[in-house]
Amino acid sequence: MSGPGPTPSQTIGPFHGYALPFPGGGDVAPAGHPDTITVHGRVLDGAGAPVPDALVEVWGPGPDGSPPTAGGGPPCRDPRTGGPTGCFTGFGRVPTDADGHWSVRTLRPGRRGENAPYLSLCVFARGLTHHLFTRVYLPEPAGATATDPLLASLPAARGATLIARAEPPTGPHPGYRFDIRLQGEGETVFLEFT
Repeated sequence: MSGPGPTPSQTIGPFHGYALPFPGGGDVAPAGHPDTITVHGRVLDGAGAPVPDALVEVWGPGPDGSPPTAGGGPPCRDPRTGGPTGCFTGFGRVPTDADGHWSVRTLRPGRRGENAPYLSLCVFARGLTHHLFTRVYLPEPAGATATDPLLASLPAARGATLIARAEPPTGPHPGYRFDIRLQGEGETVFLEFT
């Protein structure tokens, strides 16, 4: 016989997935845009177990590499569905599910300066006193990541934790897998901004 679950004082918060996600938060790309991609993965703890109540934020430039100029609120969001209405904000926010899975549908980021194309990603989770920043590099165009300054500064095995894996499309858009390991073996490289 099992006892009652933990009481609020026995848990470590904050619980970001409770009130911060918004409807359509993973639908960043305008419907029908030809440069749409899907990026998904899991947030895992040091033991490889899923983190079921994390929050993942994604920001990215447009396909030409320029930062979005539209804000994330109206008129870019349909008030009925919360989904995008045709403008590109470059911002999405999604909670993880019970298996630690998250997913966003966004536009393929373009190259900015000497950097290979990437999406910026931020993870919020219980027990983290500070959110974590990282990058998601796409594996193409071929060779683009070889000259990126951040990736070039890291040992190959560490840099590999920042590169998404291309997957066969399961729908109309190319798909990429990017798992986020918070600590332990294969820990994702996290960035510090000062």
